[in-house]
Amino acid sequence: MNTIKDKIGIRTINILSVVIVLVVMIMLGMRQKPYIGEWTKQLTFVNAIINSLTAFFLLLGLYFIRQRNIAAHKLCMSAGFLLGGLFLVFYVLYHISNEATPFGGEGAVRYFYFFILITHVLASFVVLPLVLRAYYYGWKRMDTSHRKVVKYAYPIWLYVSITGVIAYLMIQPYYNF
Repeated sequence: MNTIKDKIGIRTINILSVVIVLVVMIMLGMRQKPYIGEWTKQLTFVNAIINSLTAFFLLLGLYFIRQRNIAAHKLCMSAGFLLGGLFLVFYVLYHISNEATPFGGEGAVRYFYFFILITHVLASFVVLPLVLRAYYYGWKRMDTSHRKVVKYAYPIWLYVSITGVIAYLMIQPYYNF
């Protein structure tokens, strides 16, 4: 980081990362859920599609960067980044207006589900500032910094995307819409 602008950019990423995590934690703890429409019940399915598409674009982005096709890599990673933002908006809308759905599975599948869910949530908090940094460094063509962050951000982001779909598929039968 050579410039004041880069320091401000990273400071903004740090603040944004903390604020987003705090907002999500506060939102999940809300006891009173405002009604904003039945349409919000479909957001879990929409988010599963978004997570699937994000994983697809992450894998495609990896393919393109290995082919040294930076333009295609940038497009794929930008698509994944935008989908991540859209996911966050829909996640907040769903959880702010709907009660949590208890998982009804028993035995080993229950332990597997909670392992997937807990690691998914924890990894999503960890990956947020890493993805924001990776995107920032990539966009600014700070390639050395970008590669250092991506070494950690990419596998965690891919894990979060895939486990989000697995968690949805496992809890989906217990939704009572």
